[in-house]
Amino acid sequence: MQTLPTPQTAPTQPGVDTTIRRRKTRPVQVGSVTIGGSYPVVVQSMINEDTLDIDGSVAAIRRLHEIGCEIVRVTVPSIGHAKALAEIKQKLAATYQPVPLVADVHHNGMKIALEVAKHVDKVRINPGLYVFEKPKSDRTEYTQAEFDEIGEKIRGTLEPLVVSLRDQGKAMRIGVNHGSLAERMLFSYGDTPEGMVESALEFIRICESLDFRNLVISMKASRVPVMLAAYRLMAKRLDELGMDYPLHLGVTEAGDGEYGRIKSTAGIATLLADGIGDTIRVSLTEAPEKEIPVCYSILQALGLRKTMVEYVACPSCGRTLFNLEDVLHEVREATKHLTGLDIAVMGCIVNGPGEMADADYGYVGKQPGFISLYRGREEIKKVPETQGVEELINLIKADGRWVDP
Repeated sequence: MQTLPTPQTAPTQPGVDTTIRRRKTRPVQVGSVTIGGSYPVVVQSMINEDTLDIDGSVAAIRRLHEIGCEIVRVTVPSIGHAKALAEIKQKLAATYQPVPLVADVHHNGMKIALEVAKHVDKVRINPGLYVFEKPKSDRTEYTQAEFDEIGEKIRGTLEPLVVSLRDQGKAMRIGVNHGSLAERMLFSYGDTPEGMVESALEFIRICESLDFRNLVISMKASRVPVMLAAYRLMAKRLDELGMDYPLHLGVTEAGDGEYGRIKSTAGIATLLADGIGDTIRVSLTEAPEKEIPVCYSILQALGLRKTMVEYVACPSCGRTLFNLEDVLHEVREATKHLTGLDIAVMGCIVNGPGEMADADYGYVGKQPGFISLYRGREEIKKVPETQGVEELINLIKADGRWVDP
């Protein structure tokens, strides 16, 4: 997918800056992609094929990458799945191109993680599951000795993976999930954002003690208010501790359809607007390919990336001089393959030049049966409505900004 440089939004008036100022983070390399620093917010997704299906996995990764997914995650529930990643990576390079890959490791996964670390660019671990603590229903306290004993067990299990990733120059995501906090954290902090943050910090400190800082952190929850609180608290604590790790945003288990998209947008966009977040994944109960357009729409709407045409259109009213919904569809179908243009479709002169002042091109109904075409604020020509879309394309071509689909 073609992407223009991150847009810089100009102030709307003196002293009012509409640019989103992102939290300063360290750059973390994941294959050919960099998360954090001054790099654009990165789009991720995850295949749902069984990793033992080499051909199916390669095809799924390729489908995602071709439509703009920059980092692809796979699951590795066994050593066999981990070893399969070697063949998947080789086949991608031979038949397509290298794609940055992340492996998901759960449930006492040290051996799996050590194997898969040889073959992928980043390993994602869940602190609540990496060293599984079987809950005790009758527990009334957690002694410091018990707490420390489990902490040492975590360190002993995590250290070999950290050393492997460090020495290979690879990355790790410490991915905390609200629904899978370890018993110690639940007992100490409850089922809260504080528990999520402390869970991540425990793993971060172990990594830092081993001089490993190629870390990305996530604080996912299926409830948007919990997710927002957890990420905001994480960013605050990192800043207080002088840590500059990039954050991976997502509302986990968001569901499907319109509500799944709205729910994901509510969480991800809110944080991005606050400057929090360096990479995103929209988690839908649909084909993974359906997630990528939502990610790019969120980023474009916030002015963080420009990957498609921005359409400005009024909602229609009694003044509208043509079928606005149909015309917008026609204009979109004719121009949706272009990158970086702003095109306004306005039903009447009242909402014409003023409301579309920032657009590159305007398609405006000024009198019945005719369309006025604009370049910025300048009216270029008036054409019959039946020729409106064709003449808009000709105007874009005349400016040298047209490419064939």
